[in-house]
Formats: sequence, C-alpha cells, structure tokens
Amino acid sequence: FGNWLENVVDWNLSRSRFWGTPLPIWRTESGSHEICIGSVEELKQEVEKALKAGVMKNNPLKKFVPGDLSEENYNTFDLHRPFVDEIILVTDSGEPMCREPDLIDVWFDSGAMPYAQYHYPFDPGKLLESYFPADFIAEGVEQTRGWFYTLHAIASLLFDSVSFRTCVSNGLVLDKSGNKMSKRLGNAVDPFSIIATYGPDATRWYLITNSQPWDNLKFDLEGVAEVQRKFFGTLYNTYAFFALYANIDKFAYREADIPMEQRPEIDRWILSELHTLIRFVDECYHDYEPTKAGRAIFDFVDEHLSNWYVRLSRRRFWKGEYTSDKISAYQTLYQCLEVIAQLIAPIAPFFAERLFVDLNSVSGRHAADSVHLTSFPAAHENLIDKSLEERMELAQQISSMVLSIRKKINIRVRQPLNRILLPIQLPELREQVNRVKNLILAEVNVKELEYITDTAGILVKRIKPNFKKLGPRYGKLMKSLAGRITSLEQAEITQLERDGKVQFKLEGVEVVINRDEVEIISEDIPGWQVVNLGNLTVALDVTVTSELRQEGIARELINRIQNLRKEKGFEVTDHIVVELQGHHEITEAIDKNISYICTEILARDFQIVEQIDAENKDSIDLTDTISTWISIRKVD
Repeated sequence: FGNWLENVVDWNLSRSRFWGTPLPIWRTESGSHEICIGSVEELKQEVEKALKAGVMKNNPLKKFVPGDLSEENYNTFDLHRPFVDEIILVTDSGEPMCREPDLIDVWFDSGAMPYAQYHYPFDPGKLLESYFPADFIAEGVEQTRGWFYTLHAIASLLFDSVSFRTCVSNGLVLDKSGNKMSKRLGNAVDPFSIIATYGPDATRWYLITNSQPWDNLKFDLEGVAEVQRKFFGTLYNTYAFFALYANIDKFAYREADIPMEQRPEIDRWILSELHTLIRFVDECYHDYEPTKAGRAIFDFVDEHLSNWYVRLSRRRFWKGEYTSDKISAYQTLYQCLEVIAQLIAPIAPFFAERLFVDLNSVSGRHAADSVHLTSFPAAHENLIDKSLEERMELAQQISSMVLSIRKKINIRVRQPLNRILLPIQLPELREQVNRVKNLILAEVNVKELEYITDTAGILVKRIKPNFKKLGPRYGKLMKSLAGRITSLEQAEITQLERDGKVQFKLEGVEVVINRDEVEIISEDIPGWQVVNLGNLTVALDVTVTSELRQEGIARELINRIQNLRKEKGFEVTDHIVVELQGHHEITEAIDKNISYICTEILARDFQIVEQIDAENKDSIDLTDTISTWISIRKVD
C-alpha cells in the first residue's frame, strides 16, 4: 500500500458506462461554462431557472421536498440514466448546459460509503464522529488499489483524515493442495453444500481457526468435519451430560452461589482457567486476532473442560445426595458453558445462541433473550490462581505420562496398578504434586504415588548436552565437553538435579553445567516402565497381582453393564436385576467386589448362575480371553 501511494497518479474519475452514478456536471457545448451540482435541492433550483429560460418544459423534481429525508420523498424521482440526461440547465446568460455523459467510477461510490450510507452532510441526526473513521474493515489483498485506496483518498480530501483505523487484508481460499480453486480444474467447492452438510458454524470456525484471516487457507473438507466432531461435538456432549443430571436433580440455578473458598480445588481450578481464557479471548478480539481466540477456546473445551474437569467430576453429578458439593459442581459447569456460549458467539453465532437459550430458559440468569444481546463476559482477576493452574497442569502432565505407559504396554486404564514413583529433588515441586496427588491417582487408576530423592539403584539415568546453550559458552571445547557430560556418574547426575548445577575441570578450564543446559533421561528398570517429559520423570509399577487383576475384571464388568443399560434405553436412575453366567476366571473377582459393582450399576440383585435361559441375554467380552453371558432387566 505504501509503494502504491508513493507512485500514485491522478485518479481518472469518469467512466464511459450506462449503469451507475452519473457525473453531476453540466457543461455548455463550447465548454466555456460548467456547474457541479452538490445536492438534489440545488438541482431542483437549477431546473427551475431552466424552466423560466424555456429550456425545460417541466421539472422532474417538482415533487421533491427539500429537508424531507424520507425514502418516499427520494423515490419521487430517479437520478440515473436515461432520466438525468433529459435535464438541461442554463448559464446565467441563458446558454444551455447538458450533463457530461460519463459516470463516476464505482470505486468512488465504494470509497464514499462510510458517510454516504448516512446521507452526509444532509442528515443532522447522524454525527460524523459517531461512525467515522471506521474501527475496522476487511477485504481481499487485491483491494489495495481499489477500496483501501479510495476510502482513504476521499476521506483525505474531505476531512484530512484516514477512513479506517484497522484493516484486515483477507487471504485466498485455496484447495487442500494449495492450488487456486477453479471450475476448469474441477477443484472448486460449493459453499452451500458444505453449509448444508456441516452447518454454518462449523464451516466458519474451520475457516477462522485453521489459519489467520490474512493468510491463504488450504481448504480441506476433512478439517470441517473434524471441527464439527472434535469441537462442536465435544461441547454438545458436555452440555448433554450437564443437562441429563441437572434435569434429574432439578437444578435450575436457584441456589445462591457457593462461596469460592468453599468449592473443591478442581472447581476453583476450572473457573481460574475460565477467567484466564476470558481475559485472553477479549484481548484477541480487541486486537483483531480471531484465530488465536478460537484456538484458545477449543483447547479449553477439549483439554480442560471435557477431558479433565467433567471426567474427574463425573461422580459428583450422579452420586449421592443434593449436597453443597454437588451444587458447586452444577454451578461451576453451568458457568463454564454459559461463558463459552458468549465467547464463541462472534465466530459461531447459531450454536452459541442455542446453547445460551437452552441454559438461560431454565435459569433465567439473564434478562436478554439472546446471547448476542448480553454483555461480553469480564475476567475477574480475583478468581485467577496461577499457582493452582500450574499444579493442575502438572497433574495433567503426570497423568498423560502414566497413560502413555499404559498404552505402550497395552494395559487398560480400568486395570488398577499399584504404584507410581516420582524422582523429585525440589521440595516445592513435591508440595505441588502432593496437592493434586489424589486427582492423579483417580485419573490413572493407580493405588499409590511415592516420591524418591535418591534414585541410585532404582533408576538408571542418561544425560545429554544441549549444544545450543553450551556451544556459545564453550566453543572449541564443546566436543570434549559433550563426551565428559555423557559419561557423568549417576551420583553426579543426582547432584546436578539436586543443586541445579555441577562443576568440574576439563583441559584446564573450570566448567559449570546448569540443569537447563542438559537433558536427563531415565531408563526402564525390571518390573517398571519409565517415561520422561522435559524435567519430569515417571516410573510406573506394571506388575499386575492377582488381587489387582480381579479388581480390573470387576471394573470391566461394570463398563459392559453400563453400556448395555444405554443400549437398552434405561434411564440413568433405573435400578436393575442382573444374572451372570459363571466363569471360573471371574467368579472370585465378582465375589470380592460385589458391593462396589452393585453400587456402580444400581443393581438391586446380582446373581451368578450356571446357565442363563432368558431370551434377552447378551454376550459380553471382559478381556481378550474371558467371555460370558449376561441378562439385565429393569426393576419396575
């Protein structure tokens, strides 16, 4: 744009066309006299002069009433061709003047749009400063020499001002291979069929979050489908979970808010993350960064709200009495859903509206009938607890590491394990983990979490230098230094972890190695699996004892029965009677965990029989080697 302005030439304003805005210039045949008309009122007055001079027989503007800004008044005439060409004006000496036959360049119409749309300067009810300059415009990059230029050019002439404060220059939508779409190549997509299939919100969310608006976008239908499934599907399922149990408990947000200090830590954490999100999204929208805003909302819904908060809080919704803890869970999840509806409204207006209305029609928390009529949420700094967010992130990291081990060696999460070992040297880090210890154990289904400071004889560690950090400091010494670092003894590595540095002499040079200048990796030990992530190391006892195996079988049985309940259309509150065909590998597991099983599946009676004769029996697989038959029926 700057280069264009440096080399800009005069604007050839006229165009030889028929359709468009006529030039309001009348000239004598000799070109010695001309007049530029500035308003319809002025044109009407000039036509009256022509009538008196006998050049015009009637005034086509006679019904026009000056000062009347109504649409009806302005529809009493037509200033376009060919009607305007019939108007002949006269000079003061009575010489006829005909309109210059050309039109105004349509880019003049577009460039004058900001104030022309409000009939400036004739409408006193619209103050120019209330709408000009514009806060924001958006168009394709090709408009550098078109709209972007004419907006500023006319505004500079009229008001000595820019026409807009912020401009987003949109990129192109390409096919998934990066080629321009065209009918000739057969790679164009039909936007209407996409919207009909995936909905306008999923399409818009994909377009905005896949790449910055000013970058070219490689459009892939699979990406739209993924947005529909992973974001809107997850958000819908989260709401459906909330609505299911809220309706059972008749929660309508009639209770006073549970004080923050009385809420469980996981509630305070998700609300802290929520208000951190509000602050970030508000800043992004303010800075015209919708891509960053959308991605942050997606991460919150997927990683924090659905995959962590709801999963770890699930039992609070469907177990026990209607206590303050359960109310706190309902209020917390409601607040998250309500705010998400408001945050996504600029990008996904229809889904946001439905989510908001479904919530607010029950609670009545807002007087507004639409999410788009509510005030944008404000971040409450007093609810943001960075220390809590950090330790919950630590819990998520440790849980993810343990679950990755389970996946690697094919041990299902429903199979309990005995112990996690965490080699932690720093007392403050141990304290952080300790405060989220129970959450970690519940998430990964492990009985105990233990800390070790002296890893000698328990974990075998390897160490690698970070060449990017050490290279600038030690230069030519780096090759021999790398060998010295990789040969550090286990005790030296432990010292480095404990003290944050280790010191030694190499080729006569005093060398100090800091903790962040090396990578320490722990290796597997017999009966354990070890995984590393940055400075974190997790060791998992993967030995499955007979007792653990029986508990795992009980959990698998509960899962199969719960799935059968859903398949048969039972309500979550329905009690059932169960008959299970005995199997030598599971009978003892059930006997030892019968109370736990019945509580989880809402069973009034649970019988193990030699053979099931019922017609509605179902086959279930509990493990790769254990299959049996089961019959469940609802208690009337």
